[in-house]
Amino acid sequence: MTSKVTTHVSYNEQLIFERSQPGRAGFSLPALDVEETALDEIIPREFQRDDDLAGMPEVTEVDVIRHFTRISAWNYSIDLGMYPLGSCTMKYNSRLNEKVARIAGFANLHPLAAEAEAQGALEVIYELQQHLAEITGLPGISLQPAAGAHGEMTGIMIIRAFIDARDGHEASANRRTMLIPDSAHGTNPASAHLSGFTVKTIRSTAEGLTDLDHLRELCAHGDVAGLMLTNPNTLGLFERNIQQICRIVHDAGGLVYMDGANMNALVGVARPGDMGVDVIHLNLTVTFSTPHGGGGPGSGRCCCTEELEPFLPVPRVVRVGGGNGRVEEVSTQSGSDGVGAGATDNASYKLDFDHPQSIGRVKAFLGNYGMMLRALAYILTHGYDGLREATEAAVLNARYIAHGLVSEYEKPFAAAPMHEVVFTDKRQSRQGVHTLDIAKRLIDYGFHPMTIYFPLIVSGAMLIEPTESVGRQELDQFIEAMKSIAREAIDDPELVLNAPHTTRIGRLDEAAAARKPVLRWKPKEAATVTH
Repeated sequence: MTSKVTTHVSYNEQLIFERSQPGRAGFSLPALDVEETALDEIIPREFQRDDDLAGMPEVTEVDVIRHFTRISAWNYSIDLGMYPLGSCTMKYNSRLNEKVARIAGFANLHPLAAEAEAQGALEVIYELQQHLAEITGLPGISLQPAAGAHGEMTGIMIIRAFIDARDGHEASANRRTMLIPDSAHGTNPASAHLSGFTVKTIRSTAEGLTDLDHLRELCAHGDVAGLMLTNPNTLGLFERNIQQICRIVHDAGGLVYMDGANMNALVGVARPGDMGVDVIHLNLTVTFSTPHGGGGPGSGRCCCTEELEPFLPVPRVVRVGGGNGRVEEVSTQSGSDGVGAGATDNASYKLDFDHPQSIGRVKAFLGNYGMMLRALAYILTHGYDGLREATEAAVLNARYIAHGLVSEYEKPFAAAPMHEVVFTDKRQSRQGVHTLDIAKRLIDYGFHPMTIYFPLIVSGAMLIEPTESVGRQELDQFIEAMKSIAREAIDDPELVLNAPHTTRIGRLDEAAAARKPVLRWKPKEAATVTH
């Protein structure tokens, strides 16, 4: 048994059916002290069981409590430890933000409440818009989109609407090509296709950056509507030619959309609007600490230039009266402490539907409001200095891991990474150990695996993003775990190939598990007969 690098818990818990013992019960009913009523009078006969609960587990209350408490620990979360998924930014969700989102006046407000009865909620939305505009350098904001991919598609729909209005529908019909780098997120081409565009792929250079010569070649045909670019890109590298890239696309009559999934490397340091970007989506779930994944509400806010603002979704939350309405808490001026006082005059807030060029509503009501509260709390808590510090810590952590693992794992790109770093299994594959095996073995060390086999243009990719939430002690533990696995791949490859060893279920046939899932327990006798 290999000792874990971390102290994460992984109980080898039985199924509740397997814990069953005849005669056990979790309840005790007192003697009946009222006149008995026939069961048929209470519950229709067709809804009654006639098998005396045969096959149900017989367990005590203590059995039930301990069983479900133990299996709850199987759910790895950011509260347990490092979550190094690259291109996802699984950062800690501050409890203060959660508390703010549960303030009764916000949490219990009905989504159909009249404007006059929802002034506080509308002010929160407006203030968050102002902060995000300042952070991105893009003044037009919509908080409606419900997820990153949704915000991305909203941005592309805005580009489509702008080009139709600028060129006229007949001329714009000839401008239906969207350029996407070969390292892009998979949702990029999907959003382009759903918005009526044909995708052409831009090659990456050996350095992992956008190939400018290929970009110029693709822009020379006169059919380019735009470019969908992630910066830093999905290889974890900053596109240092970003202003030149934007000029090339603009000169060709196109617009530049930036995938904001990696904004955790830029906030407080650089603004997409200053780079020449026209529209961007922001994942509040990854950059501003709102909960990520799990099937719950997400948030993919869309920001754009003043030129594109008329095409944003409606309704807009606008400020009426009370001066210019600027919010000053988060300033990009060096030395600001981020603790200014917002406007407290007699302004009011309303929903503005009067935007005839708008692409329309993209989400019921005004978006996922709880995410807005959490993001605003995060921004106000940190202020300018804190947001910049989080960015710098995220980049520092990724570079620390890059430095710590470069001697054991192949690093395909020489440039210093930003907030995430890519390694490959090139050295380990010589022993028959591949990326999937390394990821499975990492579970035995108490860590959630990194993103594997993405970006697709890197063979055997391992994309690692520690975020700013991880301290040096756990970074060192992670690095030591990865180094240990690299040694095992040489000294005892079978140990890695058969991992994980500490989980209840070992290496699954993942294709069969996805296509033929076993969703309920069956007694061994029944299972034998079935098969």
